[in-house]
Amino acid sequence: MNDFKGVIAATITPFTEKGEFNESVFEHIMRSNIDAGVNGFWISGGTGESVLLEENEVIRTAEISAEVCKNKAKTIVHVGGLTTDSSVRKAKGAAKAGADAIACVPPFFYHPTDQSIVDHYKAVVDAAELPLFVYNQPRYTGVEFSPQMMEKVIKGVPGTVGIKHSAADLNNIYHFRDMGLQVFTGHGSLFLSALAAGAVGVVDGPLTPVPELWVSIYKAYSNGDLASAYEAQNKATALVHLMQDYGFYAACKLLTGKRLDVDCGIPRLPIPSLSKADQDGFLGKASKLGVL
Repeated sequence: MNDFKGVIAATITPFTEKGEFNESVFEHIMRSNIDAGVNGFWISGGTGESVLLEENEVIRTAEISAEVCKNKAKTIVHVGGLTTDSSVRKAKGAAKAGADAIACVPPFFYHPTDQSIVDHYKAVVDAAELPLFVYNQPRYTGVEFSPQMMEKVIKGVPGTVGIKHSAADLNNIYHFRDMGLQVFTGHGSLFLSALAAGAVGVVDGPLTPVPELWVSIYKAYSNGDLASAYEAQNKATALVHLMQDYGFYAACKLLTGKRLDVDCGIPRLPIPSLSKADQDGFLGKASKLGVL
């Protein structure tokens, strides 16, 4: 049950024209990703605009994903929030829905102590009784998990099984691996390098519109075909950089919609949307990369 690895799509949360969660499009995206060979989903994370979702929306994404992915792919539901109580409620909802695991950013904004972070995670795991993936994203949370800090979490929260490592120091992948953690890189542009460093997989947003690129990297690497893995990684990295140039969240929704012929809506404010000119520019360059 606790064996997580491979290509995990950090899925978007599509919205209707009225800004409401679009359940049918969300389900369609997940089924398409499964058909493309992904091993699982990171639901309501950063790419899914997690901190802009209501608690009931997060729980609904968990319910739909658990139903769609049953016996087909892993579901890891991100339950992080501004308060421990909110994270606990979402964790309970994810567990009731049938999620395989939960993920959680540390408490942020109020500069938590190490012990308060451990206490936060313990409350969340105790509520869900599911495996926990720590979400190491210091760029947004202001908290970076060092090996020393992860030792405290593992000791205080026995349900901790892994980490999504989105920090800059790839050296820590080695340390986290040696601590017995299942390490996923959050950098889709560095998937191949992370695998070589001991990561078990990748979790990132660009996998949602073009999952086959990362599936190709993983399969080629697993089969010892480094030349093919390197070729696919180069194309994947170029796509990640293109999306970052235009505004990652809006570009991810736009490209997903175009490739699957659905309307994913626009990001919720304060995340910016793309102008018509930028949409055309981005799609033109994506086409030249061969992903449209």
